[in-house]
Amino acid sequence: MIITHDTRCALDAVVDLLNTAPEGEGPGAPDSLTDLAALEDFVQRNAVSGVGALGAGDLASVRSVRARFARVFAAADDRTAAEQLNSLVASAGTTPQLTDHDGYDWHVHYFAPGASVADHLAADGGMALAFLVVAGERERLRHCEAPDCRHAFVDLSRNRSRRYCDSRTCGNRLHVAAYRARRREAAG
Repeated sequence: MIITHDTRCALDAVVDLLNTAPEGEGPGAPDSLTDLAALEDFVQRNAVSGVGALGAGDLASVRSVRARFARVFAAADDRTAAEQLNSLVASAGTTPQLTDHDGYDWHVHYFAPGASVADHLAADGGMALAFLVVAGERERLRHCEAPDCRHAFVDLSRNRSRRYCDSRTCGNRLHVAAYRARRREAAG
């Protein structure tokens, strides 16, 4: 599956946005998108272009888009995911435009010029997720299998075998725990 740079960036932003939700970090984890400073940090971290001054309305709108992305990840089937994505992308007033900026070659932005940060995320992120549905790859939208982590991620591994949001943290932690359990069982 070929994923262009801008599609990958949009998918990464969707995953990062989802992981700001309380359920993104496990039971009882706090919401990390609670104020404008957190939203500004998210925008900077994901290099969301063309975003002007942010306000309280932007925070509420982005949190609403986050909930809609969560429904796409949780969709029971492709049809449900497609309905969710069609609604999301349409609500963003999608306006595809070819652009080359900030040192990147030609690519497509799906948000209208001057769009709010929420519409920007909904349009670009929604289209990136739609590409996965069209390619028959919706099963790549996953949540970490570590018992104490529910981070979202997009499995872009060749054989679709990724199980953890981060193999260095969640994966290693579970492998070490399993190793120690085997050692205790063998010793006892």
